[in-house]
Amino acid sequence: MRLTSDFFVSALVRRVFGEGGFAAVSKKGAHEAGAIFILVDRLDRTFDLYGPAPQAFFDVMQQGGRQFEKILSCSEKEAVMTRLASEDRMDPDYWLVEIEARDGAVDLPVVTDEPKDKPADPFL
Repeated sequence: MRLTSDFFVSALVRRVFGEGGFAAVSKKGAHEAGAIFILVDRLDRTFDLYGPAPQAFFDVMQQGGRQFEKILSCSEKEAVMTRLASEDRMDPDYWLVEIEARDGAVDLPVVTDEPKDKPADPFL
C-alpha cells in the first residue's frame, strides 16, 4: 500500500527535525498522490533537487511506494526555480519540501541509474 503524499511529507519533516535538522513544506500539493520534490539547501548558495523517480526504477511496495531521483546537483537557486516552474506548468499539485543539509546528505530512497528489474545484457 502506498503512503499518501501528505503522510510521507509529514513523516519526512518530523524525521529531519528528530535528527536535529531543519525542514519546511514550501508548497502543499494533492493530499493523496501529489508528486513530492525535495529541495536541499547546501548552505553554500547551491542546491540539490530530488523528484519522483520513474516507476520503472523500483518496486511500488518499497519505501511506501516513494523513490526519488536527483534532478539537479549543486545548482544555483535560479536553475532550481526554473525547473520547478516547469513542473508547475505540467502539474501544479506537487509538494515541495526544503531541507537544510550543509553537506547535501539527505536520507531519501534514491534510485540508481539502472531500473531494478532490467534484464542483464547478455553481450556484456
